[in-house]
Amino acid sequence: MRYTVFGRGTGLRVSEYALGTGNFGTRAGDDPLGSDLLWARRGAGADRDESRKVFERFAEAGGTFVDTADCYQFGESEELVGEFIAADRDHFVVSTKFTNGTARRPDVSGTGNSRKNMIRSVEASLRRLGTDHIDLYWAHFPDTVTPVEEILAAFDALVRAGKILYAGLSNFPAWRVSRAVAIAELRGWSPVVGIQTEYSLAQRTPDRELLPMADSLGLGAALWSPLGGGLLTGLYQRGADGWTSAGKRVIRGGDAQQRAAVIDEILAVAKETGGTPAHVAIAWVREHARRAGTGFVPVIGPRNTAQLDDYLEALELTLTEEQQARLNAVSAVPLGAPHEVSAIALDPVLGGADGVAAPTTSVA
Repeated sequence: MRYTVFGRGTGLRVSEYALGTGNFGTRAGDDPLGSDLLWARRGAGADRDESRKVFERFAEAGGTFVDTADCYQFGESEELVGEFIAADRDHFVVSTKFTNGTARRPDVSGTGNSRKNMIRSVEASLRRLGTDHIDLYWAHFPDTVTPVEEILAAFDALVRAGKILYAGLSNFPAWRVSRAVAIAELRGWSPVVGIQTEYSLAQRTPDRELLPMADSLGLGAALWSPLGGGLLTGLYQRGADGWTSAGKRVIRGGDAQQRAAVIDEILAVAKETGGTPAHVAIAWVREHARRAGTGFVPVIGPRNTAQLDDYLEALELTLTEEQQARLNAVSAVPLGAPHEVSAIALDPVLGGADGVAAPTTSVA
């Protein structure tokens, strides 16, 4: 496995995959509210023994970047990660998140991005992880009420106290992130160093604002769900209610016709390369992320070692420029306003087809 720095604003070295550990643990599988909680919609998860095998296999392959959250498996994921990293803590870059808390029934005092909840959450995460510091600490989701100044000031206090080393914003819109970056810089606070967002051949809307923003500001990007929640593995069938796997999980939303075209193209490229659809989907994300910015890292979320081996095998696959172009074209999303209007307005100024007007679809 190769390594990169997490954005141009840090010297933090991370592996080219981050190991997402939302499947470490089984508490969510027993929860009656699991189907209503975003972070619990992961099936039964992996027990301690299988989670350890996944972690050790990832480490043996050279993986150092490990991503968890306090809400994953209601705190069990952090506990297992803490157990697994204990023998060589400083070798790993440990990333965790707060906002939703660990309670099965979230309450007003144990959720949100306030300074109160951040301080409470980081202390609890440090105990579960069995460490004295967190390498990269994320606000997991915007809570719609906490001012960004409060989040940034609390991050800065935690960095100065040595409890976290870096801070980032996960699932925040681009305008909130860019404003946060500017405020932290102007006030001399610890910087926002990265973003987390969903990104795959089935979800390219971050091409509109988030990824160009991250690149221009030198932020790292952790790209979760690179297989589109399993959709891009080729195991899902299209039905009236959405895409289903063995008649169980349903993936709704998105342009069904485009998704079908994307899957058809992935299957065609897989046949050409001799790899699996998952290999192709991951190889595309890795290459596209490399071209889009410094320190853009896919977050993989295997439930078992067989799934992890599939991700690792994808490291050996290099798509041709022609294959990349086909996948880019079929998965591209319209950039919308103001990008398309700007391109039209600049066209006569910059020379039309032979000029340098901005593209009207997602970055290829």
